Amino acid sequence: MTLTPPSPHRRLESVDVLRGVVMIIMALDHTRDYLGAAAGDPTNLATTTTALFFTRWITHFCAPVFFLLTGTGARLSLQRKGRPGLSRYLLTRGLWLVFLEPIVVRCLVYQFNFDFHVTLLLILWALGWSMVVLSALIWLPTWAIAAFGLVMIAGHNALDVIRSGHPLWIILHGRGIVYSVTDHVVLAIYPLIPWVGVTAAGFALGAIYAWDRERRRAWLARAGLVTVATFLALRGINIYGDPSPWKAQASAVFTVLSFINTTKYPASLLFLMMTLGPALLFLRAVDGRTPAFLRPALTLGKVPLFYYLGHFTLIHAIAAVVCLVRYGSMWYTFESPDLANFPFRAPPGWGYPVPMVWVWWGFVVLAMYPLCRWFAGVKARRQDWWLGYL
Repeated sequence: MTLTPPSPHRRLESVDVLRGVVMIIMALDHTRDYLGAAAGDPTNLATTTTALFFTRWITHFCAPVFFLLTGTGARLSLQRKGRPGLSRYLLTRGLWLVFLEPIVVRCLVYQFNFDFHVTLLLILWALGWSMVVLSALIWLPTWAIAAFGLVMIAGHNALDVIRSGHPLWIILHGRGIVYSVTDHVVLAIYPLIPWVGVTAAGFALGAIYAWDRERRRAWLARAGLVTVATFLALRGINIYGDPSPWKAQASAVFTVLSFINTTKYPASLLFLMMTLGPALLFLRAVDGRTPAFLRPALTLGKVPLFYYLGHFTLIHAIAAVVCLVRYGSMWYTFESPDLANFPFRAPPGWGYPVPMVWVWWGFVVLAMYPLCRWFAGVKARRQDWWLGYL
């Protein structure tokens, strides 16, 4: 039976549900950043524990899904906005995010100070530039946009042989310091390649939502399974797709951890296949229906930037209160004098073990839900232009 494609004036629930799920997961990593005990790199197999590893690893799904669905959401709004209107919106919202993160969010959310000793260019910054690029790409045929995205995703690891400390190259395909003077430093964490390609691929993905449901669901299932299978094959042979090959470890569990411990900065082909394959399968599973237990995620997924800013602020504020109670002062959480003290200067003995981090994570998500439900209602009732930028 052929079903009518989703109306261009209605939000597509499956996209919002997936976005909401990864937003819930995202809060776990940020809770660990602010409230977890210092333990070095959670994915360093020489020092990590299984619980700590998976507390970090599960959040790897967040960034790829954000970038993919940014493109998909843009495509779904094309009929409503028109190509000129959509291009203009992507350009202005993208530039807004590029400004918002290193200036406003850095001071009022991440670090609670205005000293600019440390400024990190993170996901909103990269997402903003991806939208700016997409504002130009949408004038191309869908097949050309898909080809651009897939070639960037699949081919960018061939650039790993290039070793350069030039700021432009770091921004495009590295991770490191792009500006440093006296005691001020700017560090790029999310290089634009291949995130721009993931966003472009997401835009092309949005075209399948004009198909009838059965055809679309079959395509999502095939694409997801092929992506997962190809990840397993490429990771298994250890030839291409990630600069850090997996190795046999002292135990079977840690060998598995090594296998799935792919590179995020810059996001390798295998990192993206490992995360986007299951994301496509999830879109297939919820296409046309949202299970009751995922309805809260649907609400969160409708207000992603509001949730992002709100949950980060709440986590940092909790850290400040905990610091006040335990140490008699919250000023540690307002200081970030150097990279070793990002996002704040943790006092001696700071942080909770992993189980307590999970408890705080649950509290943060539950506290954000009524706020997001209220703001989602505001966006549903009103058509103010500025709501599209929050």
